[in-house]
Amino acid sequence: MVKLTDESRAFHYGVYSIVFKIPPGKVTSYDKPQNSRQVGSSLKHCSMIFQDLNQGFDPREEEYLNIENLPWWRVLASSGKISERGNSRSQYEQADRLRNEHVNVSDNHFVDLDEFGWFPDYVDLS
Repeated sequence: MVKLTDESRAFHYGVYSIVFKIPPGKVTSYDKPQNSRQVGSSLKHCSMIFQDLNQGFDPREEEYLNIENLPWWRVLASSGKISERGNSRSQYEQADRLRNEHVNVSDNHFVDLDEFGWFPDYVDLS
């Protein structure tokens, strides 16, 4: 099990809180280059991180984070492209999930951020 620092725990919790709020049919991106690797890592390792964040919480409690509900497929690179991964199948799964939400994904895995982007000025994390 991963043991996170309080600072790391707060960062990951913030990332997941925002991802949970992305509406169906919309996407967002890592818009701050200095955080893009951290956000990508947070999503890549979410199953391990969720274990740490959920310590002490009952699955029936509001504070419990359910990984099954995390819409990770709605997060793209800042260019609007689905990020390439070692497991290329996950790129196709992400594209399929987006298409199921009526998001147009090009053959080379780009999404028009002007049309489908979700970039609120403020996100209430409560």
